[in-house]
Amino acid sequence: MPKLTLGKPPRRRPGRIVMILALLMVAFVLWGALRRGPAPSMVIESERPAVGAATKIVARFSEPSRGLGTVRLEVVQGEKSVVLGEQRFPRAGSFNPTRGRFTPQAELSATVGRASEEWLREGELVVRATADRIAGPLRSKAQVVVERRMQVRLRPPRLELESRQHYVREGGAGVVVFRVGEGVDRSGVRAGTVESLSYPRPGGSTGERFALFAIPWELSDPAQVRLFAEDDAGNRVELPFVDVFKKVPPRADTLELTETFLEKVVPAIASATPGFDARGRLLDQYLRINGELRRSVLAQIAALARDSEPHVLWKGAFLQMPNTQRRSGFAENRTYFYQGRAVDHQTHLGLDLASTERAPVPAANSGKVVFAGWLSIYGNAVLLDHGYGLLSLYGHMAALDVKPGEMVGKGQRLGTSGSTGLAGGDHVHLEIFVQGKSVDPLEWLDEHWIRDNIATKVNLPG
Repeated sequence: MPKLTLGKPPRRRPGRIVMILALLMVAFVLWGALRRGPAPSMVIESERPAVGAATKIVARFSEPSRGLGTVRLEVVQGEKSVVLGEQRFPRAGSFNPTRGRFTPQAELSATVGRASEEWLREGELVVRATADRIAGPLRSKAQVVVERRMQVRLRPPRLELESRQHYVREGGAGVVVFRVGEGVDRSGVRAGTVESLSYPRPGGSTGERFALFAIPWELSDPAQVRLFAEDDAGNRVELPFVDVFKKVPPRADTLELTETFLEKVVPAIASATPGFDARGRLLDQYLRINGELRRSVLAQIAALARDSEPHVLWKGAFLQMPNTQRRSGFAENRTYFYQGRAVDHQTHLGLDLASTERAPVPAANSGKVVFAGWLSIYGNAVLLDHGYGLLSLYGHMAALDVKPGEMVGKGQRLGTSGSTGLAGGDHVHLEIFVQGKSVDPLEWLDEHWIRDNIATKVNLPG
């Protein structure tokens, strides 16, 4: 049998493998050296559209893949440039093992204005945010720049009073006509801490505006009633304009809370109010309804008033519900007693009108239904928008005949009177709001007052 001879194994060629690895290494180095990394994203935000005495500027930077390097925020006007803030962060590069330990987001903020930069002048200002984008060792870091151009306004805005003979009273309302200059984005009347914002005057010229304003029932200092204008940089000017201010003597009333009354009203309101805290005695729950829930409902009405129609929906004097007696008046300071001791104090801010049981309730004036349903302390209620921030509310009703979105005419039936909510007996609670603040309904029931104080100043119906 012939003998089998094994041959020698083929010789390996390590040089070829080394060459391949070397080429791969060179390619990787070139890729890292020449690669231009992802660009950071940047946004510049400002608390106001323009720069005034002190305007906060915020620049937000983001680069989540490899992190941020150097970020900077500066302002430029003419030849002058000032760095407001700068930060440097370690970042993950092509040969950097710090991946996972970089900074993906950052924020720089500063207050810009004449108070901190005395060299600022009125005119255009450039706010500039810069950040570098990653590059390889053979490629320099290229900056990414985002700019925002803003106007610098350093003078108070123009404000001129046009109307005359402003006679107002505590808890009342009124109208003022005035003219504002360029750049004004908020204007109206400040009465204490309450602001009534303005609208363009119907048929008026550029800059001519009017404000239907409210005087809070608790405000007794006429010096706190002022016309104001504020521009888009936050510069503000105020002017006095009231000619006569009538103080109204305080009115007081007392109410005795009985177990029978609490058993009637508390469970009904609690069951219809999602999230209501029903812990404790009926009295404890009632006090939360009369306080916390009352304030919550008034805030809800104020929010609806901000969406009021910017034109007139009403005409002439408001109607009092026919054949009714006024049981309670506006701005009565009520003290609530329980078992002989005072347990609460609230202010009644409408008229309680009583007639026969389940009497038809007419709309006091024409308008748009913006709410019809359960409204906690007011029970079943209807809220009408009459335009320019003027609203009327009808509370404690037994049944409702209208729905939100409907247009109703003066005198049109809204439903029937009742004793829902916090009512002790069958009646209707009529409340008038001017830009979310309760005002005395008696003024709006007076045709002469509307003509003299509202209609003649701005050519509104009346």
